Amino acid sequence: MDSIKTLEGDLQVRELRFAILAARFNDFIVEQLIRGAVDMLRRHGASDKQIEIVRAPGAFDLPVVARKLALSRRYDAIVALGAVIKGATAHFDFVAGECAGGLARVMNDTGVPVAFGVLTTDTIEQAIERAGTKAGNKGADAAVTAIELANLLRRIE
Repeated sequence: MDSIKTLEGDLQVRELRFAILAARFNDFIVEQLIRGAVDMLRRHGASDKQIEIVRAPGAFDLPVVARKLALSRRYDAIVALGAVIKGATAHFDFVAGECAGGLARVMNDTGVPVAFGVLTTDTIEQAIERAGTKAGNKGADAAVTAIELANLLRRIE
């Protein structure tokens, strides 16, 4: 295995540019995800000039905005953040599914990495845990994924 060439992305930001795309719905959770993502990007060398925060109304709206951001070619990666919390209706299933599928299509259609930091939880408590308490911060995790994917794609080119 030592003689096989291996390509991987590293976690150095260098000159990479990032859009943090955040849903405003459930903003008491999403704000914590944004803080985690910004903190992680800064820890890996990003300056504030390399980061833009773009806000969309809700998670369902993230794919169309992500597509526009990706097509602008101003960003090396997009960190998509939101929180879809299950309620008593089927609304959750439609929003979560369309959000995830739409963001995946944007990434595959444009070649711009879209890191998925959209929480899909059964309860508010689970969302709080994933936004910076017991289960870490999924916004920070998505930022790390964005850095690594952007660097990997550059290496492949």
